[in-house]
Amino acid sequence: MRIAFIGLGAMGGGMAANQAKAGRQVAAFDLSKEALDRAVSHGCTAAGSVAEAVQGADVVITMLPAGPHVLKVFSEEVLPNAPKTALLIDSSTIDVDTARKVAGLAKAAGFVFADAPVSGGTAAADAGTLAFMVGCEEGEFARIDEVIQPMARAVIRTGDHGAGQAAKICNNMLLAISMIGTCEAFALAERLGLDAQKFFDVASKSSGQCWSMTSYAPVPGLVEAAPSNRGYAGGFATALMLKDLKLAQDAAAKAGATTPMGAQAEALYAMFDRLGYGGKDFSAVIQLLRGKLDELS
Repeated sequence: MRIAFIGLGAMGGGMAANQAKAGRQVAAFDLSKEALDRAVSHGCTAAGSVAEAVQGADVVITMLPAGPHVLKVFSEEVLPNAPKTALLIDSSTIDVDTARKVAGLAKAAGFVFADAPVSGGTAAADAGTLAFMVGCEEGEFARIDEVIQPMARAVIRTGDHGAGQAAKICNNMLLAISMIGTCEAFALAERLGLDAQKFFDVASKSSGQCWSMTSYAPVPGLVEAAPSNRGYAGGFATALMLKDLKLAQDAAAKAGATTPMGAQAEALYAMFDRLGYGGKDFSAVIQLLRGKLDELS
């Protein structure tokens, strides 16, 4: 199977590497030479352009920053140059309307397309344990699932085109809200003189249990794999969480949905980003709540 992989950033690099590790031929492209060199070191072949990467591809996978990039890359470079038999999968996190527009363009040009955003962060991208939320025609899901498997621990068809993006932004809005609640609880426990480990022992085994607590604890020393143990480096950058929250709020406005907690989460992360911490993992917001921003380097 020949894979064209477009976009080799923090997430895409690990995803492309896992496709190569699975024995697939991966023609990779990114505007960053450093990212492209890293992909080559993991078994991919460098392409000089998107058009070059997709020529002769069985599958095209994209992992791009935002909706305008996805629309431009597909309309101007992928659709005119990829074989009509190629399966097109976009794993970027973008707005639902753009995902459906790209799907429409792909279908009109004779392609099979899926929006398949992911959850799990950079560690899961590197380990091949991402969760994929797939929006596609039902009859195409088995084919898409087979392609995605080397990158995934779970692949779920959430509905037709655009449903993958809808699931992603709802999931990440929930994650942002639960992380803020987890951070507030740890900050309050500290002020009340309660040891963080003792609070974790209680909350992780009682009604306060959630992924933000047990898999991604914002206090160092509680969960080995959590970014809090690495000075909040890596993981899921605050700027990316803010991007997803903006997508959720835009979608809510268009759908007439009421999401007051989502709006408050967006406001808090926007403040944290403006203070200069957009590159830190989103769990680092605990330092803002603790009044200890000076401890973030």
